[in-house]
Amino acid sequence: MHVISDRLAELGAEDDETFLSIHEVHLLDENEPPFVNGALVNQAPPVSATLANLPAVSGITVNTVHGRDQSIAAVTRRFAPQVESMEGAAFMYACLTQGQRFAQVRAVSNFVERRNRGAWKLSEAVASLGGTALRMLSER
Repeated sequence: MHVISDRLAELGAEDDETFLSIHEVHLLDENEPPFVNGALVNQAPPVSATLANLPAVSGITVNTVHGRDQSIAAVTRRFAPQVESMEGAAFMYACLTQGQRFAQVRAVSNFVERRNRGAWKLSEAVASLGGTALRMLSER
């Protein structure tokens, strides 16, 4: 998967039962570079046939991987992410602020659900990611 936009899903404040993003509490404007409507967006990924064939998805970056039905439902309502990671937005932020062309490519090892290590497919995900990386590098 090619993550084309990412959000800092847990950077903000709780107001009773409501979560307010860093943009909603006005600590950072949602269009202050490198943000676009509160998201980090890769508007100029590298030219790559391999990358072009990957599904383009939106992601969130979290501090704690979701595994509780209530928190999964809440973050889905707020951001409608297709993937979550613990470092994607930091990578995108660094690249965007430095003007570096980049691609955030992900292989998914597990679904966002109650913690179920038995369902994780780490070996398959690592193999898929490695194969994609090698194909992208061979295009250069």
